[in-house]
Amino acid sequence: MQPRIGFIGLGIMGEPMAGHILRNGYDLTVHNRTASKAASLVESGAREAASPVELASQTDIIITMVSDTPDVEAVVAGPSGIIQGIRPGSVVVDMSTIAPAMEKKLDEQLQTVGCTLVDAPVSGGDIGAQKGTLAIMAGGRRTDFERAKPVFEAMGSTITHCGPVGHGQLTKLSNQILVSLTLLGVCEAVLFAEKNGLEPEVMIEAVRGGAAGSWQLSTLGPRIARADYAPGFMVDLLQKDLGLVLEAGYQARVSLMGTSLVRQLMSAAQSMGDGREGTQVLARVLKTLAAPRAEPDC
Repeated sequence: MQPRIGFIGLGIMGEPMAGHILRNGYDLTVHNRTASKAASLVESGAREAASPVELASQTDIIITMVSDTPDVEAVVAGPSGIIQGIRPGSVVVDMSTIAPAMEKKLDEQLQTVGCTLVDAPVSGGDIGAQKGTLAIMAGGRRTDFERAKPVFEAMGSTITHCGPVGHGQLTKLSNQILVSLTLLGVCEAVLFAEKNGLEPEVMIEAVRGGAAGSWQLSTLGPRIARADYAPGFMVDLLQKDLGLVLEAGYQARVSLMGTSLVRQLMSAAQSMGDGREGTQVLARVLKTLAAPRAEPDC
């Protein structure tokens, strides 16, 4: 018999992810802090719970997809959180991107009520969520991973067991280092092309199939070329992730100079009022830095 699935957090990523679970025939209960975001899923056959505790009491695998470490802690272990209503033997699957140490702490708390946790952050952005092609990086006990894997297969195309609890998050943070530094390279290449009179779209088409090809170039490069900064993944969220990377790097005594540079440049984007724009708005920061200075009046 299929497990009953609960899904908490129906934002840019969560809503389409939950939709894929529903379309794959699972019994789905959803909850979101802003209830209106659940409307389309409820219309399609999902049930709505008034709180995380109510959702947990009705489901076997509970997925969380919220913004930050404190949000996950509140949803799982807060006064009206999952742990207050969860049934023994259930599994919590956190698909947010948060501090690895918090995942371990929550797993320990869940074990006191006969339950366990899998941390399974994702990569692929809004497009991957909509297409059901996310990369899912899971940390947890192998038995829990195998139990959740059929549900993962409804949302993603690359599903990897990365090790014990917390290792999903460590893998995702490694991913964010790669994403942010590759994005910086794409932004610089587009700016370089523009400043030298080369059409950015021509440059992108010419190099995307070679050694310089990447998801960032193919997906965000054309958006950068036409100054489309609509969010698939917001600057504010990447900044949260890069903060987690640098904290984990500090704890491990690892120097992450490139990541630190991107975080500083993204801070400039935030100071320009672009925190809720897509991460490709980094190109606007670089363009501003490259803009000619006006000659002072004499």
